[in-house]
Amino acid sequence: MASALRVLGVDPGLTRCGVGVVDVRADRSASLVHVGVVRSSPDAPIEQRLASIAAGIRSVIAEHGPDVLAVERVFAQQNRSTVMGTAQASGIALLLAAEHGLPAATHTPSEVKAAITGYGNAEKLQVQTMVARVLRLDALPQPADAADALALALCHAWRRGASAAPATATLTPAQRAWAAAEKASRR
Repeated sequence: MASALRVLGVDPGLTRCGVGVVDVRADRSASLVHVGVVRSSPDAPIEQRLASIAAGIRSVIAEHGPDVLAVERVFAQQNRSTVMGTAQASGIALLLAAEHGLPAATHTPSEVKAAITGYGNAEKLQVQTMVARVLRLDALPQPADAADALALALCHAWRRGASAAPATATLTPAQRAWAAAEKASRR
């Protein structure tokens, strides 16, 4: 297999935090490595809920060794408690990326939908369907949080070529190989 970039996507949430790991090659083909949901009890104190989320993401990082972490960017919603929980879970994911020396990026829901379906206002079912198609899955990834995490990971891998890449000195060996292969494929 050609060198691949391993991306951990995190769809932050306090009750259900979607996590998805994909390997994406320079030709944009991708394969599923891991998908799941980290759960915390709504009845538990906030510090325990955040600790549960952190433990789950930490476990995925340790088991699958991603090269980069992509998180859904928190945006304003009507429900303040939902926004606050999402922001807290997002902060946990970004902190863990820093602790593990992983580059991290955030993407808005509309950026993810546009990258995956070609339409920034796509419905969840459309995103799930395209994720399943891209990853050649027999069934739609469930629940939606898990599919969103995979979509985030794919979006990040696909969009990073369009954005300025970080200096090569800060890249992991896999990221350097990915960048070289991506550059060669454009020639």
